[in-house]
Amino acid sequence: MFFRLDMSRFGSLRTAVDPTRLRLLLRRTEIGMVMAGAFIGVTSGLVVTGMSLASSEMHQLIFGIDDDARLSSSYIDNKLVLMLAPVAGGIILGILLYILSKTRKRLMVDPIEANALHGGRLSLTDSILVVVQNLLSNGFGASVGLEAGYTQLAAGIASKFGIKLQLRRADLRILVGCGAAGAIASAFSAPLTGAFYAFELIIGTYTITALTPVVVAALVSTLVSNLLSGSDFIIDIGGFGSVAPPDYIPAIVLGAICAGVGILIMQGVSLVEELARRSSISQPFRPAIGGLAIGLLALITPQIMSAGHGALHINLAHEVGLAALLALFFMKALASAISIGSGFRGGLFFASLFMGALLGKAFAYGAPYFAYATLTPVVYAVVGMSSLAVAIIGGPMTMTFLALEVTGDFPITALVLASVITSSLVVRGTFGYSFATWRFHLRGESIRSAHDVGWIRNLTVGRLMRSDVKKGNIKMNLQDFKEAFPIGSAQRVVLVDDSDKYAGIVLVPEIYANMVETDDTKRSLSEFIRYKNDFLTPQMNAKQAAAIFDKTESEALAVLNNLIERKVVGQLSESHTLRRYTEELDRRRREISGEL
Repeated sequence: MFFRLDMSRFGSLRTAVDPTRLRLLLRRTEIGMVMAGAFIGVTSGLVVTGMSLASSEMHQLIFGIDDDARLSSSYIDNKLVLMLAPVAGGIILGILLYILSKTRKRLMVDPIEANALHGGRLSLTDSILVVVQNLLSNGFGASVGLEAGYTQLAAGIASKFGIKLQLRRADLRILVGCGAAGAIASAFSAPLTGAFYAFELIIGTYTITALTPVVVAALVSTLVSNLLSGSDFIIDIGGFGSVAPPDYIPAIVLGAICAGVGILIMQGVSLVEELARRSSISQPFRPAIGGLAIGLLALITPQIMSAGHGALHINLAHEVGLAALLALFFMKALASAISIGSGFRGGLFFASLFMGALLGKAFAYGAPYFAYATLTPVVYAVVGMSSLAVAIIGGPMTMTFLALEVTGDFPITALVLASVITSSLVVRGTFGYSFATWRFHLRGESIRSAHDVGWIRNLTVGRLMRSDVKKGNIKMNLQDFKEAFPIGSAQRVVLVDDSDKYAGIVLVPEIYANMVETDDTKRSLSEFIRYKNDFLTPQMNAKQAAAIFDKTESEALAVLNNLIERKVVGQLSESHTLRRYTEELDRRRREISGEL
């Protein structure tokens, strides 16, 4: 007997997953976005679990630690392996970087930059390459965490999903936020932390339309990772005491200290990168040299290796002397700066939590000098953990909710909130950047957050200008000008010299309004020329053009190809610029509010 497959039975299935129907569902109903958030939550949970498992397997294979052990909390007998493993990882990573430098010329875009400049468009191939580099770095013991890889791949999958369905810019940005929210929520078993990480750092704003899909993604991803890996990602701080009103004073002081330390760490990473660039060492060789420095530090203590999960639990659970805490803090900060500065791939999310906990416990030794303070060292550790993470990573509410989900205690959460607000205020007032946006600044980008500014950059003068420009030669006399441009033929004429370079603008009505009885053949246009040094270029965006219009008090300006050739390529009016700018602003407002 032969089995006959009836393909007609699959017709309804194909209809159910039809991309057009699915796109309409996502664009027209909030339920569709919620379903998309749930799907991305599942993929994010799988990404985090898979990457964590891969990293753990690498640690076991390379360093010979037990299955249930953490690298940063393990005692490793083979000191040669401990020292040379980061070097080996640096060599492999250097080879990969060399290959990528020859085959891929564009910079890799992370979720913050994608949402700020590219409307949520991320390359999945680039995201996979980031994950490979992150696993090589973390797996061989470099002092970086996996959170950068988690968020990159989860957001990359979300972006690819949205691009395939041809979603609108605002919806695509939300899906990227869902991916990042799911990744962070899974990484710490903290759905509220993941959700507000997306709002504060990836989407750049909190909106009602984004709330449900982002929260659903965070909840689903946490459930998936807990089902697959149990409580591997939970931070256990043990017991802690109560909070009294006088405890807010040392907490606020600790927040200010963490802000200063965070700024120093960010500048330290930049300093290492700058020294590496100025050296004669080729980029592919830098990770290996950085790996040697990390290996030498690991000989003193393995707690500086990898992200530091195991080391964090050790230092939270045991009494540690002040000198040991400060020494470990400085070594971890140095190892992290060397790792990222020399080319290892990863982030400072968990490293900032670990270093903040060390700083908080060290600060606890000075707590008796604060009158009526009652906090235990572990509470200072939680406050320091959140405050330093805010200084480096950003996201005050993200770190506040992390403290809430770690402790489950509202009085401590209120204490943390006061501290992280202080830390955030000091950093923004004195430095102005988080770690990610500081690195953008060093590249020449002016991004301060993931708030969508890409549409402004796309609304350029080149796209807004008119190319049909009335031009005349600056040597024309008034009689020739009047013959060439009768009254009513144009409002303004752009003047050029014999080499076709821009020379200024004259207003036609103004010339006719100043007619006199003298011989116009002897009068030149020079007395009527305006805006000789005021003009636009095609690369300027609408916001920059509007500022120039406001400064010059002009109704229209010429557009030149560049500052050297000064060839006239078009003309743009202030009214058209402001109208298009206002239309786009209103469009973005309606997208955010869900009216589109």
